[in-house]
Amino acid sequence: MSLLADLVNLDLSDNTEKIIAEYIWVGGSGMDMRSKARTLSGPVTDPSKLPKWNYDGSSTGQAPGQDSEVILYPQAIFKDPFRRGNNILVMCDAYTPAGEPIPTNKRHAAAEIFSNPDVVAEVPWYGIEQEYTLLQKDVNWPLGWPIGGYPGPQGPYYCSIGADKSFGRDIVDAHYKACLYAGINISGINGEVMPGQWEFQVGPSVGISAADEVWIARYILERITEIAGVVVSFDPKPIPGDWNGAGAHTNYSTKTMREEGGYEVIKKAIEKLGLKHKEHIAAYGEGNERRLTGHHETADINTFLWGVANRGASIRVGRDTEKEGKGYFEDRRPSSNMDPYIVTSMIAETTLLWNP
Repeated sequence: MSLLADLVNLDLSDNTEKIIAEYIWVGGSGMDMRSKARTLSGPVTDPSKLPKWNYDGSSTGQAPGQDSEVILYPQAIFKDPFRRGNNILVMCDAYTPAGEPIPTNKRHAAAEIFSNPDVVAEVPWYGIEQEYTLLQKDVNWPLGWPIGGYPGPQGPYYCSIGADKSFGRDIVDAHYKACLYAGINISGINGEVMPGQWEFQVGPSVGISAADEVWIARYILERITEIAGVVVSFDPKPIPGDWNGAGAHTNYSTKTMREEGGYEVIKKAIEKLGLKHKEHIAAYGEGNERRLTGHHETADINTFLWGVANRGASIRVGRDTEKEGKGYFEDRRPSSNMDPYIVTSMIAETTLLWNP
């Protein structure tokens, strides 16, 4: 096994300028990530300098068997924490051979919104809090839980330490450092309220880069859990009953929100989000109705309300934002399995481009 480890960790830079590029895309379910690797003649830092590639869309639920070729367009480059050196991870989106975005390509529409001059001028910042649950591989039950049984009730586990309260920290720390290595703007991690559940935060990042970074951070997490023999779940309510669900709270601000008088801009933006509550909920993740019950730090899925420092609200405004009269707000409605391209662009579109 030591020889295998040596080969996996082999540094190619001593012998060749060639690098490995791992092309990554979102599969047909909207949550499954796919990837494959190719050799390039030398280091690349600009995605426009990378070749387009293709894959068999009939094997990912994204094309019929009789016309299965789907084209990958490289969009963002990150350093590869697994192969290291000059090797890279490449976030791609997918198109037909004629150049049309396939139906599961949510990045294309998001890019159009984020390239709108009115959106560009407002320099939208996002901070996305991605919650997830670590599961024991063979029994599909949370890490640290007795098989077929339950741990003690919630309370001691949030931001906890200790072998009887914190489960999977080695995976979480490995993911944290790998994301920093990759160039993802990961800003923190913490243990969550339900044992076996964790959270990482991406941001503040501008525009579509926030969504690219969340997807690559998810990819890295899936790869690390693969190595550890653990399963990661992004289900918004992995365990029914008196346990917290998993969300992807999305913090948001614009240039005018961050300037003097920004609090009034924030309140107008929240009013717009309230008017489009149903449309946002419909796009904020599958199974979210199991999580947004009005309990466990959520607002009811059919109710829109906002408040200062209220974790049971749809939109939470921080005490500092209220005090300073400017800042950001938190949309607490997105579920852990949301598509960050959809959520970030939808918030920008509703608050910046939509006129009721």
